[in-house]
Amino acid sequence: MRDRLSEVVAGLLVIVGAAAFLGYAITRSGAGGSIGGYTLNAQFGSVGPLTVGSPVKISGVSIGTVNRIRLNPTTYSAIVDFTIEPSVKIPKDSSAAIESASLLGSDYLSISPGGSNTMLKPGGTIVATQSAINIESLLGKFVFSAANVAGGSRGSNTGAAAGGAPGLGHLSSP
Repeated sequence: MRDRLSEVVAGLLVIVGAAAFLGYAITRSGAGGSIGGYTLNAQFGSVGPLTVGSPVKISGVSIGTVNRIRLNPTTYSAIVDFTIEPSVKIPKDSSAAIESASLLGSDYLSISPGGSNTMLKPGGTIVATQSAINIESLLGKFVFSAANVAGGSRGSNTGAAAGGAPGLGHLSSP
């Protein structure tokens, strides 16, 4: 009888722990409901790895989330719909950019507020945008450029002609 009671207590503790974890996961993911607020959109040439659920930030402070990313069938650009907290008003001349938290971090939508006294209304569009920067492409160009620079300087090394290792001409003995 005592063994059965300890099994029941252990089972209840597992169920309570799983429910607590589920509650935490739902509140952190935003799946428990929307924050309210109003929806805006912006059009980008490329959204890169930006995804639905990515944060929207001003000065590093989260003020909303990305709701939807869709393709404009006419211009073939990406339209990003996002929700902003109701207490935050965005000036009409603001700009939006897709930025990375770090080299390996997730992307987010950054809004730089303009100076206009006129605020965007729900459903409004931020016109000035900057698309995501493709880090892999930039690194590839840098490596290729560095390889070309290093390859161009090999002609001045005399180590291989003097019987030494290629590229070590300055180390060969006289």
